[in-house]
Amino acid sequence: MIPIRCYILDDEPMAVALLSEYVQKTPQLQLTGSTTSALQALTDLQHTAIDICFIDIQMPELSGLQLMNLLGNKTYFIITSAYNQYALEGYEHNVIDYLLKPITYERFLKSIQKATPIVQTPSTQNTTTKEELTNYMFVKTDGKHIKVVYEELMYIEGLKDYLVLHLRNERIVTLSTLKEMEDKLPQHLFIRVHKSYIINKKHLDTIERNRLYINKAIIPIGETYKKTVLQNLINK
Repeated sequence: MIPIRCYILDDEPMAVALLSEYVQKTPQLQLTGSTTSALQALTDLQHTAIDICFIDIQMPELSGLQLMNLLGNKTYFIITSAYNQYALEGYEHNVIDYLLKPITYERFLKSIQKATPIVQTPSTQNTTTKEELTNYMFVKTDGKHIKVVYEELMYIEGLKDYLVLHLRNERIVTLSTLKEMEDKLPQHLFIRVHKSYIINKKHLDTIERNRLYINKAIIPIGETYKKTVLQNLINK
């Protein structure tokens, strides 16, 4: 049986600890991450493939409902809350169940039994990967998280310990490495072409010798990347 990948978000550490214990002692479940910070969860869930997120509603940074709205259809949710007035609004999202605190292990198992056929049954959309279905990511800059739509992102330039994201109408600077960004981006759209550059293949205009042209930018092809880049971009 393929394990069901779970993530836990609750601003109460005791609640995270309890749900983590429940997940870890349930054979078909795999705990991929947990946090008490909604902003941390937003970053994690953009770059980690999971099946179910156990999510609280009332949290200081972002509410559970706001977070579900930002994540869209990226995963399924099981709401965990001490308040039942959010149940109806929660079901506007990919919510499988609503667990009212305090949560017993028996009630937790019933929720998993309900979720299992849903998350393990391929939908009509599953001819593509979750990576391909997600068309954006969030990037941290100046103490806030900014939504970056892949279609708008032309290329990324690495400068020591930070990156410059070149979008159609703006530039965003973020503290990260090109390797970290390469691991996060969908491979069907982006490709590393140089030790200092990743490009969006959809924005590529011209290939000339060891150079790529995107809009008005001229981007070098690194010698160690040349064979892979040309095979990927031309020999299809």
